[in-house]
Amino acid sequence: MNQPSNATQQDDIPTLDPNERAALERLIAVALNGTGQSYHVANLLLAWWDANENGGFDPMSFRHLDSALIEDSLRLLVFIALNNCYPDALGYGDEFRAIWKMWRSKE
Repeated sequence: MNQPSNATQQDDIPTLDPNERAALERLIAVALNGTGQSYHVANLLLAWWDANENGGFDPMSFRHLDSALIEDSLRLLVFIALNNCYPDALGYGDEFRAIWKMWRSKE
């Protein structure tokens, strides 16, 4: 049985270093918070999860974030750029589904 093209083998899943993991978890917490910054962070995270379904991320959104969130976002973007990995493979599927439900669900 063939895997989807974006799937990776279990052994190929990269590991977030402690700083990357902390940045991602702070971004998730903000995205689930419901503030003005949350909307922009959610857009970034959901674009990583599935840009075709959730839309892309406008880099001009960084102007709506404080410097700490910009740093966390850039740390995450470097991780994404260097690794072929989606958040589900890193164990964050439930959190991303919650973000999607909050910001994209029509319910």
